[in-house]
Amino acid sequence: MFKYQIVIPSLILIVWLLLAILGPWLPLNPNYITLVDILKPPSLLEWLGYDDLGRPVLDRLIMGAGTSFFVAFWVISLSLTIGTLIGTISGWAGGYIDLIIVRIMDIFLAFPGILLAIALSGILGPGIENVVFALSIVGWVGFARLTRAQTLSIKNREHVLAAIALGASVPRILYYHILPLLMAPLLIEATFGIAGVVVAEAGLSFLGLGVQPPAASWGNMIKDGTGYMLIAPHLVLFPGLALFLVVLSVNMLGDKLRDRLDVKS
Repeated sequence: MFKYQIVIPSLILIVWLLLAILGPWLPLNPNYITLVDILKPPSLLEWLGYDDLGRPVLDRLIMGAGTSFFVAFWVISLSLTIGTLIGTISGWAGGYIDLIIVRIMDIFLAFPGILLAIALSGILGPGIENVVFALSIVGWVGFARLTRAQTLSIKNREHVLAAIALGASVPRILYYHILPLLMAPLLIEATFGIAGVVVAEAGLSFLGLGVQPPAASWGNMIKDGTGYMLIAPHLVLFPGLALFLVVLSVNMLGDKLRDRLDVKS
């Protein structure tokens, strides 16, 4: 049972990664309109059918995989970098610097993350770059809080005190003696963050604040299909299933990674 809990989610994420990377080079026609195929159901020739404009759902699903992966990659990369930098400085410096940074984080945490992302996307306007920026502004706080807490715990350990006594510079201490010990919890946080970003991107696109047509996103595919639920449920079923499988797989692997890296167990 444990084997399948690792293998199956890993395969799903590998397929997602491959589709995201190879999608632009595959012979796909995600925006090609065929009027005679409007709302055509799945068949042996066209596995996932066609949408309300006669576009192949499979092709758009593959391009949507690239969109969700692009957003997740950049949002997590930016949030991880910014949050780790700010959290490390806050935990190491202490005093008024720590107090100011903690109050700034409290201000961000006072707003629900998705509502703040919606507000920022509404101000900046729709587009994939603005989605990345809005979700990064929201996402760095979690990494900063985790990094600050870990830094406060680590900076008083013997090896750090020894480095200080030997005259090591602060950047050297942070880079060689503190950051390596932060990698495990940050990796777990990033894993769960991927699932949250994928859902958030789909939600923003569903609301019309994310990726704009004709570009494909699982969120706007679901939005376009909601008006045809009774006559063409495949328009919502397939992108919804893809979103469900990716998020579930990321969360399952995150749980297993957390259990594996937990030294207490």
